[in-house]
Amino acid sequence: MIRQAKAVRKVAGKGVHAARRGRAVRKLRAAKVDAMLVTKPVDVGYLTGFTGQDSSLLVGSGWACLVTDGRFTEQVAKDCPDIECCVRTGPMEAALAGVLKGRRVRKLGFDPKHVTVKLRNDLAGKLGGRKLVEVSEVVSSLRQAKDDGELRIMRRAIRIAEKAFKELCGLGPKGWVGRTERDLAAELGYRMRQAGADGLSFPTILAAGAHGSMPHYSPGSARVKAGQAVLIDWGARAGGYCSDLTRVVFTGTIPAKLREIYEVVRLAQEAGIAAIRPGVGCKAVDKAAREVIVKAGYGGQFGHGLGHGLGREVHEAPGLGKLSTVRLKSGMVVTVEPGIYLPGIGGVRIEDDVLVTAGSARRLSGLPRDIDAMRL
Repeated sequence: MIRQAKAVRKVAGKGVHAARRGRAVRKLRAAKVDAMLVTKPVDVGYLTGFTGQDSSLLVGSGWACLVTDGRFTEQVAKDCPDIECCVRTGPMEAALAGVLKGRRVRKLGFDPKHVTVKLRNDLAGKLGGRKLVEVSEVVSSLRQAKDDGELRIMRRAIRIAEKAFKELCGLGPKGWVGRTERDLAAELGYRMRQAGADGLSFPTILAAGAHGSMPHYSPGSARVKAGQAVLIDWGARAGGYCSDLTRVVFTGTIPAKLREIYEVVRLAQEAGIAAIRPGVGCKAVDKAAREVIVKAGYGGQFGHGLGHGLGREVHEAPGLGKLSTVRLKSGMVVTVEPGIYLPGIGGVRIEDDVLVTAGSARRLSGLPRDIDAMRL
């Protein structure tokens, strides 16, 4: 039973979300805080299974309480019946203070990246003698290594994205030439939803011809021409998890310069994936791929990091970049996406989703990378 403005006390469940909360509590103990306020939606969902919005979670040793509002009463009961719930009828800070009343919480942790200054100040005024303590990346650090259930969902998100891409490519040059970038991007998104996606991981990038030199180009009204390269960066979101892929397809004859840099990028990606294994620094993986591009004379045309963590968010820790201090761990999923971008000509980026295994790496995405296989 869920009562308005009151927390209903229940015994914590023993499922995957309860186990995650237990790991979070151990981190809180190490940080010398008694409980934590979690406000970031993907973190709340990770710890509870809740799929709604505008809700906060308080978690401490042996207890957790989700603070939400009346719009989500039924959804809370469905998504996460194993934890307490407070359905607030007033301000969030008042409800949070009410949940904490009577609990042995002297120090309440919060992540300053995700708690607004206003909420922090308003909450501080209602906590009495309790102290608010900044604790960063408690949940995000837990989210980096995926469990078997998460990996099953991520594989599904990848398969959905791949299926939609194959269908679009299956239309052949006649299904591409003459259509706008925006139209093709919209059809790819539609096909992902038809294949079972809950939505897109991010707005699809579809760049025809010279537009491919802009890594985060937004598709517009330009029409695809015969003999062009089209760079596509897309992903499906399914079950709360994201996929993220990039390929370059060709609508006819492959321009000589793009064939040259395509091979460099392909070899760079292979070198990056080969460098992935537990214990290796993220910057070392970036370096392994980057050196291939630098030696080919295109170091100045590869201006972004090699990749990033992937999971409940399309961009999450760890980052594969020159400045990273993180070492890879088994269970992490990262993108490997080297690129070369030539203004006025176009660009090539090849991106796959890669699992860090106990001994090396496993490419989760299975689309071909050979250039001739990318010709429509």
